[in-house]
Formats: sequence, structure tokens, C-alpha cells
Amino acid sequence: MTDFILNLIQSWGYVGIFILMFLENVFPPIPSEVIMGLGGIAVAKGHFDFWTLVAVAVAGTTAGNWIWYGIGRWIGYERLKPFIDRHGRWLTLDWSEVERLHAFFLKYGPAIVFVARFMPVARTMVSLPAGMVKMNQAKFLVWTAAGSTIWIAALAGAGNWFGGKFANLDAFVGPVALVAIGSLVALYIYRVITWKTKQTS
Repeated sequence: MTDFILNLIQSWGYVGIFILMFLENVFPPIPSEVIMGLGGIAVAKGHFDFWTLVAVAVAGTTAGNWIWYGIGRWIGYERLKPFIDRHGRWLTLDWSEVERLHAFFLKYGPAIVFVARFMPVARTMVSLPAGMVKMNQAKFLVWTAAGSTIWIAALAGAGNWFGGKFANLDAFVGPVALVAIGSLVALYIYRVITWKTKQTS
């Protein structure tokens, strides 16, 4: 995974960053922490301009989230129930939880979209309910970009700082990424195994 990210960044430059951040939000297992950490290291080495890197990454992540928003808008809230009833275990959700999330999202949608940008997995999946409740598209894009800018700048800044302090830091990113991804997968498997529906009928 890390080699793929490094090769794309080295070969495609800013376009590679855009593609990676787009894919990170379409396929969540590709971690933005690794992408932007390596991007920040590239800034420290003089290969990228910091704010251009951030702007391109924000554009990619916003575009990726817009895909999930569109899917959610197409599915709609009402059409989701049969899917949840059949596949709720794999999402670790039942319909009562979806209803609570739906009501909460209707009330606090923009704030949820903004805050979720700082949370692994949630930063992608929050776009689905945003589309389902038909959140104003301009607001969705603005709040997604706003939260993403802070998160991406922090990640790239950390990579830039560490890259300037330690030589060959990118050699350590791969093992850290594997541990992070493995932890997320283990957590998901645990939730699937231990999940029980709260519905009584």
C-alpha cells in the first residue's frame, strides 16, 4: 500500500495526490494519514509547495465525498430500510439506530459533516446520510472542504515537520500504516461478531 502511494506521488506529483485523496474517500481503507504524511515529507524535501499540496488534497477529498453524497441522494432514506433489514449485521446498524441518526442529522447536519472530517472512516461515510437527508449540496461541499482543510493541513504539516527533522522517515510510514489499517479491520470484525440487533420485532 505504501509503495503504491509513494510511486503515485513520485510519478504523478499533484495529480497523484488528487487521485489518492479521491480514492481515499471512495475506498476508505486507503488512509489519508499516510497519503498526507508522505506528502508533507515531500514538502520537506522540496518536491511540493505546502499550500498547493493542501489545496489539491482538499479538492480530491471533497470530490470523493461528493460521490458518496450523490449515492446517498439517489438511494434516499426511505429505500434504505430493506437493505438495513437484510444486511444490518455487516454495517453493524439496525433500523432503530438509522432512524436516530437520521433525526440527529436533520438537526445538526452541517456540524456533523464538519466534525466527521477528523474521524477515520466516519469522514467518508458521513457523506452518505448527508445525501439521504438531501442536505443542501452547496453547504455539504463547503463544510466538507472546511473540515478537510484543517485536517489535511495538520497531517501535511506533521509530515513536513518530521520530514525536516529525520532522514528517511518515509521508511517508517509503511509499518505504521499497516498497524493502523490492521487495527481498523480488527475493530470492524469484532463489531460484526458481537453485533446484535436492538429491534424487538
